[in-house]
This record gives sequence, C-alpha cells and structure tokens, in this order.
Amino acid sequence: MSSPELVSVVIPTINRPSLLRKAVLSVLRQTWFPLEIIVVIDGEDRASEECLASIHDQRLRVLPLAINMGGSEARNIGVRAAKGAWVAFLDDDDEWLPEKIALQMQAARTHPQNFPVISCRLIVRTPESELIRPVRALDSRLPVSEQLFCRRTVEDGPFTLQTSTLLMRRETMLAIPFRAGLQRHQDWDWVLRAARDPRVGFHQLSEPLTIFRANDSRPSVGRVLDWQFSLRWAQEMRRYFTPRAYSFFIATECLPRAVKVKAGPAVYLRLVGEFFAAGSPTLPSLAWMAAFLCIPQRWRNNAKKFFQVLRSARQSINHPNPAHTVRSDAPMLRTNQFETH
Repeated sequence: MSSPELVSVVIPTINRPSLLRKAVLSVLRQTWFPLEIIVVIDGEDRASEECLASIHDQRLRVLPLAINMGGSEARNIGVRAAKGAWVAFLDDDDEWLPEKIALQMQAARTHPQNFPVISCRLIVRTPESELIRPVRALDSRLPVSEQLFCRRTVEDGPFTLQTSTLLMRRETMLAIPFRAGLQRHQDWDWVLRAARDPRVGFHQLSEPLTIFRANDSRPSVGRVLDWQFSLRWAQEMRRYFTPRAYSFFIATECLPRAVKVKAGPAVYLRLVGEFFAAGSPTLPSLAWMAAFLCIPQRWRNNAKKFFQVLRSARQSINHPNPAHTVRSDAPMLRTNQFETH
C-alpha cells in the first residue's frame, strides 16, 4: 500500500456507527484509488467496530483505543499509524464528494511550498437549505487569523480551513501535530500554529467538495457554550492573532456564548474590555459585538435564515444543475462530537 501517491484518510469516531458508515463509504467512492482509511475508535464502542466489520474493503483499517483520548489525539494516533505520504481528515458525520481527493492531489503536486495544505469549500447543509461556504475565497495576502475570524457580512461564518476539508503531507502532521486535550477550537489551533511555519502554504479549491451538516440540536464537544474556555484559548494563542482578528474572535465567539448562557453584565463588561484592550476594534467587529449584546437572538436567527434563503436562491439561479448535488438520503443533521468550532 505504501507509495508517494497513497493518501491516508483519518477518521476519529465514537458511538455513531450509522453516520460513520456513510462517512467511510464516501471515502471509498473517491475517484482517487490509492488511499487507505484509518478509523480511530476513541474508546470502547462495539457498535462501531461491528459496523466497520461489515465493510469489506482492504483499504479500511480500524484502530480501537482502550480509553477515550479526545479528537485531537485520536487524529494524531491515526497520522502516526498512516502509511501514506499524504494525509486527509474527515469528521465522522461529514462526507466527501467523489472528486475531492483527486482534485486536491492535483493542486498539491503543483504547490510551491514544501508543506502544502490543500482545502476546499463546503456544502453547509441545514434542514432548510444547502449553502456553499466560505463566502470569500482564501487570500494568501491576508494573515490567516483574519481569514479565520474577520467577518464582512452576516453570511460569513467559521468555515474557512475546516478539518474535513484538509489534505497535507504526512510529514507536515508529524512536524505539527494537533494539540491534545483541547475541548474545542482544535482545527483553528492547528491552522494558526501551522501558518507560522515558513514551509507551510495554504490553498483552497473553489469547488465545494465536503458536506458539512449544521443546525443539529444534540449536544457535542464542539457545541459546548463555554465562553471561559474560548477566552482562555484566545489569550493563550494571542500571539497568533492579529489585533483585528483578536477583537473579532472576542465579538463573534466569546461574547455570543456568554450571552446565550446569560452570564451577566459583569462578564459582558469583561469581554468588552478584552475586545478593546487586547485587540484592535473596527467598525465591523463593533457592529458584531453590538448585535450580540443588543439584538434578541430570535431576531438574529431570523435575519440569518433570511440571508441564507436569499443566497441559496441565488445559487440555484446561477447553478440550476449544480455539480455539487448530493444524494437525497444523505443525513441532514450535524452530530459531530469532534467538531472543533
């Protein structure tokens, strides 16, 4: 199996066999054949082991862990076990379109950096619509932190360089592994650290090649409304942010979580102080902060849905037979315990 063309796909999972099966099958449908799938079962999970045993393909490998290690370390374990020269990641409730790896490998071969990191756009699926994200293309002239966190419109969101879109050399992941023990922000943490390495270069394909499911109401690690963790993480990683990006992170990540759990005026004042003192506010980040503090969540949700429907309608007009159409039986709800935002 080992060859310069081999892509090792690492999928961490725990206790979601039906979703995992669909993720694995989407990898097996790739038009790029030299690949292996390494499913890291992150703790005791007999149902997932039995599900995977029913998939008869020599490219599938299963690594059951005796104890839960968390999403970051599960991915690191998969990377260390990989035989391929290239590694791609897939969350266990996401799926890929068939051309995903082939198009990314084509881009990786011609990338000028020693450690290319190839991403793509997403089909963000909600119960109401399918949207292509991120809205803006990746711009190599801008700092990575600003591309992750600075939003221009209500349609912008945390979809740039999402984990299930990434492909890179295995050597890159061995040199810059995921940081173990993070409750959330695992992919942002990795991207910010990787961007500091002069060997690393990011490239995003314009095609939407990954299906990302949103608006699931069930709890997951990535949905914990812990503003304190997000603030501590941002403060620890402050040197990786531009001041402008740091203010946006406080306004769009920390403050909304605090408001949603009704943390109280003292907390809001603390976050507003951090926004001004440690960052560099701009009119857009001030507008985001004011919106979360002053506009009821129901109104914000209605506005967001309106713009989503409007953009979805525009996409349907511009692409009446979109190449990214997916099967109607693909799952509609996101339940990813390894979601990192």
